[in-house]
Amino acid sequence: MLKERITNPFLRNLLEWVIAALLALVLFFFIRNFVFRVADVSGHSMDPTLTHGDFVLLSRVGYWFGTPQHGDIIAFPFRENPSEFYIKRIIGVPGDVIDFQNSRFVVNGQVPDFDFAQVNVISRGDIDLPITIGEDEFFVLGDNINSSKDSRYQTVGFISERDMLGRVVIRFWPLDRFGAVTP
Repeated sequence: MLKERITNPFLRNLLEWVIAALLALVLFFFIRNFVFRVADVSGHSMDPTLTHGDFVLLSRVGYWFGTPQHGDIIAFPFRENPSEFYIKRIIGVPGDVIDFQNSRFVVNGQVPDFDFAQVNVISRGDIDLPITIGEDEFFVLGDNINSSKDSRYQTVGFISERDMLGRVVIRFWPLDRFGAVTP
């Protein structure tokens, strides 16, 4: 159409480049906002699973076909400063009962089967427990449980699925720790 009307070869090539650049930009923003996102780990709340300075790939696709599960490591914006985000592990899904017993968090009466869940917890946080997780609410904790701001504190609270930026799937930096991040 427009391309056929332009007879000047320079302008025709320029138009092709502009169209290609615009399509690449649209594709980039689609992938970044709806498929994958890159995140850097800042702080030590997920040690030793993820450490300060790691770069990870977040998948946004996984939750198109399913819901977040126990053990998923997710990223979400911090309520008090949405330009910052937190990376934590889901230990409570809708319907679960979260409690604190014998210096450990328990889910539905059981200590979760994660290494960090076996550590004596110094602070149970400032929320009232036991508590039942509501619809579209998820309870998250950091793997370095005694050095983490997470759902046990009102400043973080429960996370909704719509607030999740994605599930951590791959650590790609540093290269010597490259690989899948599994629950």
